[in-house]
Amino acid sequence: MKIGSDEHKQRFCHDFIASHCQFDPAGLSWPDLDAAELERLRAIPFWQEVLYTERRAGAIVAAYAATIADPLVREAVTLQGFEEARHAELLRLMIHRYGIIAEERLPEPLSGDLHRAFADFGYGECLDAFLGFGVFKIARQARFLPEAMFEIFETLIHEETRHIVFFINWMAWQQVTRGRGASWLRGATAAHYYARAMGRLLQTVWRGRSAHDGRDFSATQASVFLDGFTFRGFVEECHAEHARRMEGFDPALLQPHFLPRLAGIALAGLRLSTRVGAVREKGV
Repeated sequence: MKIGSDEHKQRFCHDFIASHCQFDPAGLSWPDLDAAELERLRAIPFWQEVLYTERRAGAIVAAYAATIADPLVREAVTLQGFEEARHAELLRLMIHRYGIIAEERLPEPLSGDLHRAFADFGYGECLDAFLGFGVFKIARQARFLPEAMFEIFETLIHEETRHIVFFINWMAWQQVTRGRGASWLRGATAAHYYARAMGRLLQTVWRGRSAHDGRDFSATQASVFLDGFTFRGFVEECHAEHARRMEGFDPALLQPHFLPRLAGIALAGLRLSTRVGAVREKGV
């Protein structure tokens, strides 16, 4: 299959549409939480930002979908917009059900280049998903919340995984159709957008902490989540979970590889540093 071909477009669009899952957030099996679980859930400082991000995502994707001429691609992107808006509704229900303090901010009106806005959002979602895979696994292993709650979040994680696979293929397809499909150019474009995504993520973290008087997990009962936490262990979990979740997709389609490769290089460096340190210690 040639990247950028009509076959490529048919494949990544039809796979995305066919894998859509129908559900109503209000009809999910929301569990009852005890006092300690409620405190841990409410202590997470970023719910306000996450809700805002999902609402804005739905607006960006829906607005961009309306500009797409190709009917199949437009159908797929429109469906993604619906799923993003449903994520926001699910988070809104959770916030209200469990008494989480989170002011709902309206997304600012969209203006400017919607194609660039959609690309910015897509690469940001790739970054969020890669990091989220590791966080989700660590939190689940630590039993930070009841398993029933993780089952609900698993639905969101799976949809985000579908989104990033669709986005990476859409990005490559439209770059080829625009005559910008050279591998080095695609890599440079990805690096540019990932740098922008990292900057936005750091801003989100800062706003989340500021909204909670600078409190973070270490100052709350969420410390159970960080028990035994190491940077290397976190990167390993992100890397391994990304690989595991990608196994369920058509291997002929492209998958996000920039961050996994970067993580692989970082892990190789950390392992080498550990071995060098051990050798030096023995020498002493």
